Amino acid sequence: TAFCICFLGVCGGEFSILRSPQSVVFRDGSWPIPGERIPDVAALTMGFSVEEDLPWPGLAVGDLFHRPRATVLVTVKGVDKLPVKGFSYPIENAVPFSLDSVANAIHNLFSEETPVVLQLAPSEERVYMVGKANAVFEDLSVTLRQLRNRLFQDNSILSSLPLNSLSRNNEVDLLFLSELQVLHDIASLLSRHKHLAKDHSPDLYSLELSGLEEVGKRYGEDSQQFKDASQILVDSLQKFADEMFNLYGGNAVVEVVAVKEFNSPLSRKTRSILQASQPKKENPYNLAYPYNYDYSVIFNIVLWMMIGLALAVIVISYNLWNMDPGYDSIIYRMTNQKIRMD
Repeated sequence: TAFCICFLGVCGGEFSILRSPQSVVFRDGSWPIPGERIPDVAALTMGFSVEEDLPWPGLAVGDLFHRPRATVLVTVKGVDKLPVKGFSYPIENAVPFSLDSVANAIHNLFSEETPVVLQLAPSEERVYMVGKANAVFEDLSVTLRQLRNRLFQDNSILSSLPLNSLSRNNEVDLLFLSELQVLHDIASLLSRHKHLAKDHSPDLYSLELSGLEEVGKRYGEDSQQFKDASQILVDSLQKFADEMFNLYGGNAVVEVVAVKEFNSPLSRKTRSILQASQPKKENPYNLAYPYNYDYSVIFNIVLWMMIGLALAVIVISYNLWNMDPGYDSIIYRMTNQKIRMD
């Protein structure tokens, strides 16, 4: 299981690193990270390759033979930055993104080991679970009705969380608190299945939180409710990150990205397991196929292998042609006249 925790958002926001193992090295500085490259940061920290090089000084080359055991990405919308601990980097060109490319890489490389893949947006009731996540998180509240009922159970966070100016009777407040309940439940469910943190397949968690944004719209960003909600969120994220970091034995990268709003809406490509294969479209303009970033690598491998084989054939052929029969096998020596007479 590979793990790294990313709390993400994008748009004039801030990208922060809360925790990271020794195998993943982040540098302290104020280098801006393009919003569209945040998934590439997650992929590189997990040891996956990306199509385009990432010339970002914030991520250094770490231990290539010891990769994190999972990635947890949480998108926090409605605020430019959160006062979390760790390295922080400004985000430029904050555009919507997803971790679909990372999920596809996990599926392609570890399909037989059924890794945990969980993508969840509580406020939109959007959930996508694959592999062992289907069994581990089957009791996780995902709809708004389930989230509301979960809050009023005996073991919910309402019994231990200081609400301050927030109210149990306001729908906006309950939406915000229900997202924090999801964070708590994910860590709680994983603690009952600790064997997932010890396998060899990487895990991926992608969470999107927009409750703070709704609190800001409802009360205003200068209100006491918004300030209290921001502080509660920071404390909850830090606790969630520490719990996940410990569950994976300290082999986790914990990242937080806070974003005010996206520059443009996210157009997400969805797929169904029952979807029929679409026929390939013909190319009416006889265009060349799209450039593959692995082309130069494959070309060099094939080129130098052919040159090496050609040189080997020439050297071997030359030595066979000029071979002295006197120094070869006993077959030639047995034809000697003196040996036959004896």
